[in-house]
Amino acid sequence: MSEKTVFVQVTERPERKLIVLRGKKATHYFEYCEEVGCEVWGVLSSVQGSLYGTPVAAWLPKHLVKPGTSEYVQGIEMPFDYDGVIPKDMDIIDLPACTMMEFYSEPFKETEEESDMDVAIGSVQRVIASYKPEQFGYVWDADSNPHYQYEPDPVNGYVEAVPVRKIIKG
Repeated sequence: MSEKTVFVQVTERPERKLIVLRGKKATHYFEYCEEVGCEVWGVLSSVQGSLYGTPVAAWLPKHLVKPGTSEYVQGIEMPFDYDGVIPKDMDIIDLPACTMMEFYSEPFKETEEESDMDVAIGSVQRVIASYKPEQFGYVWDADSNPHYQYEPDPVNGYVEAVPVRKIIKG
């Protein structure tokens, strides 16, 4: 299997809100689409005033999962003071400020089989699974913020963002 280069960047996120459509038992994209449909992305993209302009798929930390719903959701980040419309059947979650490690694949070719996209996704997910953020002064922080997955894009590659926190020495 051909691997793609994966780039890592550390970013800061402000305190914010996340408008989400919850699944039932989904743990990944395909299960989620089977449960709630695949048109959610379009509804989320139409919400005005988002922080970053694009929806995300997310794995929620346990404390943000409502009973009877899945950890995997799709949503869009909004400013913390957002008080606009929340689309039908969706919830809004408050998220604290956080640090994220963002993992980016190289761009990939768009093909009928999507094999290049699959290689990009697999490359990012394997790097995350074996990555040691401690070597850069961080630890994973899966208990405070969601782990994001962005829509694969042939031009920009595939991106996942994982919450981390600084190691406090002393």
